[in-house]
Amino acid sequence: MGQTLAEKILSRHEGKGVKPGQFILAHVDWTLMQDGTGPLTVRQFEALGKDHLKDPARCLVFLDHAAPSPRRELSNDHHFLREFCEKTGAILNEVGDGVCHQLVAERHIAPAQVLFGADSHTCTAGAFGAYATGMGSTDVAVAMALGKTWLRVPETIHILLRGILQEGISGKDVILTLIGKLGADGANYQALEFGGSGLEGLDMESRLTIANMAVESGAKCGLFPSDEITRAYLEDQGREEAYVPVTPDEDAVYAREIAVDLDTIVPQVACPHTVDNVFPVDAPEVPKGPVQQVVIGTCTNGRVSDFAAAAKILQGRQRHPGTRLLIVPSSRRVLKALMEKNLLEVFLAAGATFVTPGCGPCVGVHAGALGDGERCLSTQNRNFKGRMGNPNAEIYLASPLTAAATAIEGKIADPRKFL
Repeated sequence: MGQTLAEKILSRHEGKGVKPGQFILAHVDWTLMQDGTGPLTVRQFEALGKDHLKDPARCLVFLDHAAPSPRRELSNDHHFLREFCEKTGAILNEVGDGVCHQLVAERHIAPAQVLFGADSHTCTAGAFGAYATGMGSTDVAVAMALGKTWLRVPETIHILLRGILQEGISGKDVILTLIGKLGADGANYQALEFGGSGLEGLDMESRLTIANMAVESGAKCGLFPSDEITRAYLEDQGREEAYVPVTPDEDAVYAREIAVDLDTIVPQVACPHTVDNVFPVDAPEVPKGPVQQVVIGTCTNGRVSDFAAAAKILQGRQRHPGTRLLIVPSSRRVLKALMEKNLLEVFLAAGATFVTPGCGPCVGVHAGALGDGERCLSTQNRNFKGRMGNPNAEIYLASPLTAAATAIEGKIADPRKFL
């Protein structure tokens, strides 16, 4: 019987064939933690009686959620993690380097690998054809110490992508459409595997966006086959030697299949306070009132193509005087590219404010917390009540294109009218 992508990758790391529902002890290529989850993960590691990492060069630590730190408590957490890296040889990524998931994509992950991270959006790396999933701090601590940890092999939902995206539509609209169909728990402890002819029209950064939000449907991971698009991205990052093709078997068995027609997708908006509360941008459920803040960036949509799409709309235009526009590059590399492509000038001229590469306002601990009664439209991945620092505010999720249009009009707007 053929295997899905998840089953094939996990079989390689178990050393024998695996089946859905089976509990295995999988060998791990990479582990990651960030400054939000890292202190607990390190303390769990120490509680195991461990003081040596199985492979220090494969243990990644990121200071990105509170970067720079806004409070002494968080600064002390940063100090604690820096000391851990110095003692153990774990790889430290400093304040301003960028978001963990973007840096993993740029520097580390390769097809057919396994990554376990103490962060729910670790699934971003599934865009490479890697089995990448978020786990609790104890499970990640075990993986750091032993180079392996247990998991249950998930069933797989096959997402068949057909057609091609129309102008003004992006990968963010694809995944919001899918989450709207599945619901927030529609893929609990399952893998989402993306396939079909529509893959050819999705570049790597679109795939990263889609994989990033797989967890918002309850999925363990979101997997793409590694193909020539994957190879080209790795080559651009200077890591072409890391490429290996990874595809599912033709006779793979899936829990179910869902078809998505890309050419029928329109701009989508996830309304408060759940990610699956999704509507077309012009639906009556999407409010027409003022939006006080727009955020373009984060680990979901903070890449070069995201900013290029937003800049195309913002070129020669100004943000609405009642709307703040925050730009949050996902890494130093992205920031450098924005400088080289003169995109920073577009955002400056439009009246934008820039935030250090990292998570920025998304987690609500600094840099863009919302006031009571305010609305924010963001390209991030979650809009839970209080997510951006204030339970008395509203968060809407959309693509960089929709975000740019909203910044101009001061209310949620269809980006296609500006193209």
